[in-house]
Amino acid sequence: MNDGQNDRENRIREIRETEERFARMAVGKGIHHAFVAFAADDAVLLRNGRLIVGKDAIDDFYKDQDSKGLTWAPELIDVSASGDLGYTYGFYTYTYEDSEGNPVTRTGIFHTVWKRQPDGSWKYVWD
Repeated sequence: MNDGQNDRENRIREIRETEERFARMAVGKGIHHAFVAFAADDAVLLRNGRLIVGKDAIDDFYKDQDSKGLTWAPELIDVSASGDLGYTYGFYTYTYEDSEGNPVTRTGIFHTVWKRQPDGSWKYVWD
């Protein structure tokens, strides 16, 4: 196997591990904490047909949403030839209580774009 293939496989492994830590944090500490911790400073979320731009705006968006009922796992992970961008997609399940205390479960598909940071870590830039 050539070095380029090894580098690609290492980057995919890094993104997988990052995605797994992200998902564990969402369950353990809540979605607010997780979505802020794994966001790049210039990250963008698409939620309910609107864009939430920047880590501060993401923090503000999730400040009252600290559910621990979001779970997901990537079906596919890939990385750019340069090794500095990657993406994942797969299925999620979101369980929460509505305003009357009734359990609600939503399922869907997620797509996340990851950018390798100068320190070698991965942060999402699009979700």
